Amino acid sequence: MAAITAAMVGELRAKTDAPMMECKKALTEAAGDMGKAEELLRVKLGSKASKASSRVTAEGVVAAYINGNVGALVEVNCETDFVTKNDDFLKLASDVARVAAEQNPADVAALSALQNDGKTIEETRTELVGRIGENMSIRRFKRFEGSKLVSYLHGTRIGVMVAYEGDNEQVAKDVAMHIAAMKPVALASSDVPAELIERERSVATLKAQESGKPADIAAKMVEGSVQKYLKEVSLLNQAFVKNDKQTVEQMLKANNTTVKSFTLYVVGEGIEKKVDDFAAEVAAQVAAAKGA
Repeated sequence: MAAITAAMVGELRAKTDAPMMECKKALTEAAGDMGKAEELLRVKLGSKASKASSRVTAEGVVAAYINGNVGALVEVNCETDFVTKNDDFLKLASDVARVAAEQNPADVAALSALQNDGKTIEETRTELVGRIGENMSIRRFKRFEGSKLVSYLHGTRIGVMVAYEGDNEQVAKDVAMHIAAMKPVALASSDVPAELIERERSVATLKAQESGKPADIAAKMVEGSVQKYLKEVSLLNQAFVKNDKQTVEQMLKANNTTVKSFTLYVVGEGIEKKVDDFAAEVAAQVAAAKGA
């Protein structure tokens, strides 16, 4: 059997970024054959990734990429906040944003199949899951093309991309920051999703019924509540965070700037996180022990 040297282990680690002991085990199993050892590691790392794939990924980062009038905003998730500080995970998110912008995939599945640095995005994700031991997923992305673009990242958990027309880039950046702070759901009142309006109308109707007001007054109360809601959640109608005497629309007109569209991502938004009840878990273990 060929001797497994430290240099060989170091070379395999450089190729795969797997733990040193895993590299040594793979080289030993492969009788010193570097190519076979690399393949063994990839299979092993892939197996780890498969075991992790069922675990909830509610943490993560938002990443943005802009090159001229082409850009993309992405959310890449993981299981714990600890991994969001990992350089390789951050590079994955950055690469995903760039590939999404440059290659224009139809959806996340198509994006995952695209090549980057000699591997598909999915191969890179799988290997990283195997090395770190946490599940990771590309949750969503939005690609932009044709307009001027700006992005704003509040840390790594909130990201905004704005498509605009006009010569004042700073105004567009201010709007992106406003969106991160105020979290509008649509550009204009007419763009607010119907299901959100109906949800608000249902709540307002219940409140009006509880008020005991006559039917005609109750109906006006409901409509007033709905209109107030539409102003609060549509970007153009919101009071501008840097000057609440102006709406965003008024500020944009004063600066000859038009927002064409925007996307706002907040990490983990809408994902149900698992909440561990430690006391209940201990009690269950004690009960199981007694019954054994």
